[in-house]
Amino acid sequence: MAASANSDFGRKEIESRRFQQIIGNSPALQSVLEQVELVGPTDSTVLVLGETGTGKELIAHAIHNVSSRIGRPFIKLNCAAIPFNLLESELFGHERGAFTGAITQRIGRFEAADGGTLFLDEVGDIPLNLQAKLLRVLQEQEFERLGSTHTRRVNVRVVAATNQDLEALVAEKEFRMDLYYRLNVFPVAVPPLRRRVEDIPLLVRHFVDKYGARMSKLISEIPKDATSALMGYPWPGNIRELQNFIERAVILTTGNTLELPALPAGMPIQTQPETLKDAERDHILRVLEESNWVVGGKSGAAARLGVARTTLISKMQKRGLSRGIAQRRFET
Repeated sequence: MAASANSDFGRKEIESRRFQQIIGNSPALQSVLEQVELVGPTDSTVLVLGETGTGKELIAHAIHNVSSRIGRPFIKLNCAAIPFNLLESELFGHERGAFTGAITQRIGRFEAADGGTLFLDEVGDIPLNLQAKLLRVLQEQEFERLGSTHTRRVNVRVVAATNQDLEALVAEKEFRMDLYYRLNVFPVAVPPLRRRVEDIPLLVRHFVDKYGARMSKLISEIPKDATSALMGYPWPGNIRELQNFIERAVILTTGNTLELPALPAGMPIQTQPETLKDAERDHILRVLEESNWVVGGKSGAAARLGVARTTLISKMQKRGLSRGIAQRRFET
């Protein structure tokens, strides 16, 4: 028994280190972390899906931390933040004189991540003319720098992320189908904050402590009515919006009790579904998200809902439920 207890303690200590920046214990978040534990030790490509501000980069880092590549480089690149004409150089590097302004040789992110993990955020923003080269390096682990004919080989595990509906982009011929399937080996859907409301008090406490320490303020009290108000707001900007709001609250607080500014006006307020049909639809959607849209199997959504797989598929069709439709619904 003592050995078992020590083993449990050791495992929890390791998990705490691996997931130390991921705050929360809601079922929706725990489901995501279970998937991270499953796919992390593999070298498979992972596609992290979720709305802006949900913490996709933290999940990508957690995947790296539970892999054999921990201790090796974790390199990140926001594909939407780099001008199209510079993105190829950022990814693959360039030789001196490859283009106007290339006065020195430079390695790209793939070379920098050799042996480790490359996190490609906003992968849906990669232009079509560059997607074929990305597909090649994913499949063959080889590429050439801009201005070079020398083929370079790397050993890089790619974790990509997007808040876009890549299936829709494929249908519109704005994203290569073969690249989509190569990225979508193991999708992980990060739930929006409104689907993990029970994590809000922990997140608030974390951000209050973080910004309180930064501003040399000791804020020990968070009123219950403040917590209730924060849990009742839908947070369309997700954790990032909550974090910025709490930073503003800490700035305004003069004593040891947190003082909240007014929540943004004009945002939709969470309400209970008006009909049984709406309630069932929302419940099915929540379970599908928690199951990473796996319908069948022992841990699939059908088993969690206690219905046959065919019954769930029928209900999904009747209610127009699919991953793409669900994401577009939350982004409008």
